[in-house]
Amino acid sequence: MAEKSGHHLTMRLSERQNQILEWTSREDALSIEDLSNHFQLSTQTIRKDINALCETGLLRRVHGGVCLPSAIENLSFNTRQVMNAKNKDEIAQAVADQIPDGSTIFLGIGTTVGSVANALLKYQNLRVLTNNLKAAAILCNNENIDTHVSGGRLRQSDHDLVGVETIRFFSSFKADYAIVGTGGLDPSYGMMDFKPDEAYVTQSILENSRKKILVADNTKWNRPANVKVASFKDLDLMVTDLLPDENTRVQLERSKLKIKECSA
Repeated sequence: MAEKSGHHLTMRLSERQNQILEWTSREDALSIEDLSNHFQLSTQTIRKDINALCETGLLRRVHGGVCLPSAIENLSFNTRQVMNAKNKDEIAQAVADQIPDGSTIFLGIGTTVGSVANALLKYQNLRVLTNNLKAAAILCNNENIDTHVSGGRLRQSDHDLVGVETIRFFSSFKADYAIVGTGGLDPSYGMMDFKPDEAYVTQSILENSRKKILVADNTKWNRPANVKVASFKDLDLMVTDLLPDENTRVQLERSKLKIKECSA
């Protein structure tokens, strides 16, 4: 699907806009009045933030307020890139610091994984296998990283490759590390995504790696993704900016998942 216009592709969200997205991700819908009271701002000021977020597709309007987009369609890659961009960079750096030189790494789909590719550019001896075209383009900047790109069906709006060829590609290797993103996070079900194609590829990546690392910022919690990918107990490490609440932390710790938070 083509992007509507170019102006929002370089838009960086304000702190308040990120907070609005985070809050909306935890609720079915929010009214303009709720937001106005919460931030102690006029409804006119809040409407400007809401208009900008709806124009880029990050939120959609409902009567008297806003909610997240639908459960079967993720936001476009370019739109997701501007969400929580600073926190994603911090997550990426924390992950890169965990990887020894000389490793073989799977990089999965998603914008946070793309940020990890950028953080890996400092290395001199890595083998990277990926279906993430953004990650592959970034890794072109270091000739000492042996980069392999899967075959598969191109998803223009997601900048990645999926399908049987992609799954077969990952199952042909055994990686030291899998670094994967996710469309959504559910406290009970774990990693969720929007379409079976992307879930199948991520499952193949996880099955064929020794250490499994999930990168996900806090906006992924309780998003309306409804395809199960993997439970938290199937992962070794989750690197995030912050967890939404103490109950979530307790649930994750029960699953024996190690958690690294990068928020200041």
